[in-house]
Amino acid sequence: MKIAILGTSGSGKSTLAQTLGATYHAPVLHLDTVHFLPGWVERPLDEENAIVRRFLDTHESWIIDGNYTKTCYDRRLEEADQIIVLCFGRFTCLSRVLKRWWKNRGEVRSSSAPGCEEKIDAEFLWWVLHQGRTPAKLAGYRRIGQQYPEKFVFLKNQSQLERFLSSGSYSL
Repeated sequence: MKIAILGTSGSGKSTLAQTLGATYHAPVLHLDTVHFLPGWVERPLDEENAIVRRFLDTHESWIIDGNYTKTCYDRRLEEADQIIVLCFGRFTCLSRVLKRWWKNRGEVRSSSAPGCEEKIDAEFLWWVLHQGRTPAKLAGYRRIGQQYPEKFVFLKNQSQLERFLSSGSYSL
C-alpha cells in the first residue's frame, strides 16, 4: 500500500499518516521532516528530493504526508495506490493548529524536523487561514482528482474522515 496524503495545514495529515502507517505496518515519511533543517531553515531542494527519492526507492509500501509540490510530487502521485486530500475549513484548521501549539509548545513533534520546536507566528497563521488555501491550491487538488479519479479521496471535515476510516474504504 502506497498512500499520499495532501491537504491544508492543520487538517490532520500527519495524524492520518501515523494512523494509516500503523494500520498497514508501512513506513511513514512526514515531508516537514525532510523540508526543514533544525531551526526551521529550509533544506536545499536537491537534498530534499534525494531523501524522498531514496525513501521511495527503498520501500515497497509507504505513507507520505505533505504537499511540497517541488519534492518528487509527480512521482508520489503516480506511484500512490491512494491519494487522500484533507481540505478542512479554515477555522477548524486554525483551532487545530492552536491546540497543537499549546500541547507541544517548546517541544519537537515526531512529524517535525529534529530541532524544530513547535512554534506559531503571524506568518504561519496567515498561511493556515489564507495562503495555504488559495483558489489556485484548491484547483490543484481538483486537477489531481481529475487525473487520478480511481485513487482519489477528498475529505472536507472530521466526520467524513471518520466515516472513511470506519468504512474500511481505504483498503484497496
